[in-house]
Amino acid sequence: MKTLKMKRVMIALDYDPTAQKVAEIGFTLAAAMKAEVILMHVITDIIYYSSVAYSPIMGYTGMMAMNQVKKDSAGSLMNASNHFLDKIKDHLGDKDIKTVVQEGDFAESIINTAKKQNADIIVMGSHSKKWLENILMGSVTEKVLQESIVPLFIVPTKKR
Repeated sequence: MKTLKMKRVMIALDYDPTAQKVAEIGFTLAAAMKAEVILMHVITDIIYYSSVAYSPIMGYTGMMAMNQVKKDSAGSLMNASNHFLDKIKDHLGDKDIKTVVQEGDFAESIINTAKKQNADIIVMGSHSKKWLENILMGSVTEKVLQESIVPLFIVPTKKR
């Protein structure tokens, strides 16, 4: 039986406080396979970032205060997202990690980026939100799992 060599691991990150855990586990997985790492983040509708329910940027402790980002500016969100991924890259200690920021629907952007980057596996967290939130907003992880042809490694991030 021929085994497949995993050459590229794409780690999809959001600004949730669990992003560090997801990044570390994905990086460890990639290191075990001697695979290239791609960190990616998706920027969605700017209105989403200004909602009371969402607190971006502060998810990765000590990175950037929310008042440093103009929520109404796509450019500011792009800069903040690149800064966020650069900080995680520094935290992981590997200057060869590639970073990608995309705009659009979360799940579609993750799936399309994985295809474009020739990722062999996608690593992402699952927050296990309340059932009503899943009905209203849908589950990004679930959608990626259903629609992706690239294997998915899901890191459970629910607090116990």
